[in-house]
Amino acid sequence: MRTNRSNNGELYKRQQLKKHKRLATGLFLLMAVLYIVMTWLGGMHPQGWMGYVRAFAEAAMVGALADWFAVTALFHHPLGLRIPHTNLIEKSKQNIGDNLGHFVVHNFLSSATIRPYISRLAVSSYIVSWLEQKGNKDGLISVVADLLQDIVKRMDDDSVAAIMAGKGREILKEVPLHKFAAQALQYLLERKEEEALITALAAKIKTYIAENQEMVNEKVRQESYFFVPRFVDRKLAEKITGALNRYFEEIEQDKEHTVRKEISTQLALWAHDLETLPKWATQFDRIKSELLSEDRIRRYALDLWQMLRKRLLEELADPQSTMLRYFSDRINEMVAKIKEDGGLRDRIDTWVRHTAYKYILRHAEKVATLISTTIGNWEGKELSRKLELEVGKDLQFIRINGTLVGGLVGLLIYTVTRLLS
Repeated sequence: MRTNRSNNGELYKRQQLKKHKRLATGLFLLMAVLYIVMTWLGGMHPQGWMGYVRAFAEAAMVGALADWFAVTALFHHPLGLRIPHTNLIEKSKQNIGDNLGHFVVHNFLSSATIRPYISRLAVSSYIVSWLEQKGNKDGLISVVADLLQDIVKRMDDDSVAAIMAGKGREILKEVPLHKFAAQALQYLLERKEEEALITALAAKIKTYIAENQEMVNEKVRQESYFFVPRFVDRKLAEKITGALNRYFEEIEQDKEHTVRKEISTQLALWAHDLETLPKWATQFDRIKSELLSEDRIRRYALDLWQMLRKRLLEELADPQSTMLRYFSDRINEMVAKIKEDGGLRDRIDTWVRHTAYKYILRHAEKVATLISTTIGNWEGKELSRKLELEVGKDLQFIRINGTLVGGLVGLLIYTVTRLLS
């Protein structure tokens, strides 16, 4: 769309240039025809009004030709003749680029010029106004989400896994697993989390015994003497299972049961031993070395990354995902805070103004270099063509004015000469 608009604009400029060139040339031809007619009617020295008309036409032609030469010499060799100091634009393109670059920098990018504009910058208000429009905010989130998706998709799984594995090994080397296990166990004991575990374990054992009555009967029969009657063995088995059931039921229901206290005490002692005894440190280091070999860590890291990658892409692709809603909520909070906090707005605007001011002044010379280099890299004919399209139409008025002013000056000289003679 922008290219079409640019092409249409260039076509319009060419048409206008041709139109005004024809107008200026037509005026010159009109003066030539007028001169020929006056000369033919009045001879070489026409008298009366024809003399004045001929003087006007003659001087107008001179003025038209002089200004045509001056205008054409800027962009071309007049009539293709390589006359010195013609085709000036093409020959002087580097000087034009240098001078234009310095002109822009010293007249548009000086501290005195940009300071009034920079001091009026109110970026915070613009940000708030822009983000308060839902379409803009949603568009921003969509662009950020697309950008993040593209980054995640381009990331190499093996490279990311290698980085994660390397960091994982560094972390694991510094982690004393025996102390970590001891602290975790102490934390559970302090919160009495072991009570629920003991209750569940006692209930499970009680249920297991009740469900396996026949197994107990069979074990008692196998261990009994051959002369003991079968019903005695069965009765003994029932007594054993009943006693065990009641015992574990007591443990399950009595929070102050000695077995519970003994288990808690032993767990506390074990937690202390885990943290202090060297043998546990050695055993946990051996376990860590066996379970967390380099290959396993790399495999774990790859699995973790692939799972994380999949989840990230799903979150970023869904406009209603938790992640994007979180982004939206944070933007809303930021907008509200900027609106409410005048001091924050002032700090943002001051920082932007200060940064923009320093950046523009620091890189102003680069603008001059850019302009100079760009113009210097253009083909000379291309530069002439571009400039002629931009200003050539207006320069044709110089030819028109030169024709008319030349004619008037010639008429004035002829009139004064007639008066004096």
